[in-house]
Amino acid sequence: MLSSTLNNAMKKLYIILIGLLFFACGESDKSISKKDIAPYTSALKLDQARANYLAQLPMKCISNPYPYKAGHTTFDENDQINHTEVHPAFYGCFDWHSAVHGHWSLVYLLHKFPDLENKENIIAALDRNLSKENIQTEVAYFSRHDLTKNYERPYGWAWIMKLALELQSWDHPKGKEWNDNLKPLTDLLAEKYITYLPNLLYPIRVGEHSNTGFGLSFAYDYAKHNNHTALLEVIENRCKKYYASDSSCPIHYEPSGYDFLSPCLEEADIMRRVLSPKDFKSWFEKFLPGLSNGTGSLIPADVKDRTDGKLVHLDGLNFSRAWCLYSIAAGYPEYNHLIKIADNHMNYSYDKIVDGDYAGEHWLASFALYALQCNSEI
Repeated sequence: MLSSTLNNAMKKLYIILIGLLFFACGESDKSISKKDIAPYTSALKLDQARANYLAQLPMKCISNPYPYKAGHTTFDENDQINHTEVHPAFYGCFDWHSAVHGHWSLVYLLHKFPDLENKENIIAALDRNLSKENIQTEVAYFSRHDLTKNYERPYGWAWIMKLALELQSWDHPKGKEWNDNLKPLTDLLAEKYITYLPNLLYPIRVGEHSNTGFGLSFAYDYAKHNNHTALLEVIENRCKKYYASDSSCPIHYEPSGYDFLSPCLEEADIMRRVLSPKDFKSWFEKFLPGLSNGTGSLIPADVKDRTDGKLVHLDGLNFSRAWCLYSIAAGYPEYNHLIKIADNHMNYSYDKIVDGDYAGEHWLASFALYALQCNSEI
């Protein structure tokens, strides 16, 4: 009897220990341990060496048609497409929007670093893709009545605006030539924004392509630079309608597993654009009180498998969080404590961009570059 009692007690103890171990392992998987977080260093700055390094990635893919995710909805047997024929400008880098921001990356680097390595090959590649004829074909696809009404809306549209603005800001003959070629597509997408936004009654608050805050950010910058009154007004009006009364954004719920954008921070990033400085400060302190007063923080998102095209999104999240935080700090010195949080996110993912896997390489350089651009404005 004693032996049986001891055996039962031992079995119960064993079960309890196994349960505790399982719980501990489960908890450790939910967050990043301190050893996983890159130590804080001085902010990364974009210099010639980093520019040469980052230019390699879009050059690997902007002229490479495969692999490719078309994103085309087929309506009947006559609606089959060859993506290289309907998208002769933006046919590489796995999907249309990644091809667009790959082109922006190269234009930005040529703009900032006139002695960029391999610049002649880069210019030749951009010349081939951004020809007047190629852009006219892209416009024809986007003009196919309802079949392409929401194609690349709003993420790809936003990156076209970013590319156009970079071309307009670059004092170089090629910048003017390519911008003139791109203008019919830029104009068309601006009109699509103006038509679409009044019908979007509620903002889309996700961490992927359809996020409304991000989708309007580059469009707003483009509209402001070009004094495009109609586009400016519709963005300002809709953003105030969508977000003005928001408060206590649950940023502690982030990230979701596939995020490459922060729903809370992208909302803050568009509101810093559309609100006056006084109104933004008042709004931001209610919207993200912990970050605004310095009592809150964010841990960089961890990535377990960079060969998985969805899981590697989280490296992009680290860069996009950084660009939002840098931009807020650039406009408001009282929020300079956000720079250290942004630096931690940059340092965590920056050296993992080139890992030899196409899942991240075809797009992450653009995110890192934009974060570095926002950092340079501080």
